[in-house]
Amino acid sequence: MTQFPPPEVQAAFNSFPPAEQEKLLAVRRLIFDSAVAVEAGAVTETLRWGQPAYLVKRGSSLRLGVGKTGQAAIFAHCQSSIIGSFATAFGGDFALDGNRAVYLDRVGPEELEKLRFLILHGLQYKRAPKARVSV
Repeated sequence: MTQFPPPEVQAAFNSFPPAEQEKLLAVRRLIFDSAVAVEAGAVTETLRWGQPAYLVKRGSSLRLGVGKTGQAAIFAHCQSSIIGSFATAFGGDFALDGNRAVYLDRVGPEELEKLRFLILHGLQYKRAPKARVSV
């Protein structure tokens, strides 16, 4: 079950346009569900750079927000391999902003399943390779 966001995170979600907010909340649920599936531990939900951010002890932070295009996006640390690996697997299916963001035109079941790949990579980024669980 997904926890309720802290008030400051809820305020950030409330500031997004309604259509983008709906997409971002779907991805938020996926982050929490994915963390449980791979036993990533407790997810800390906070704000980073004014955007909802999700952190686990052995992972890299993932952020949700609206990018330069005005579209919902999921962000990862630009010096990590998270977006690059996702681009190799699914780059043709999503608009990307280099190594920093994946834009979310739609978030139907097919798109969410592909985004799970990115989220799992982020949640397990600092785990030993043997401990990582793949999709």
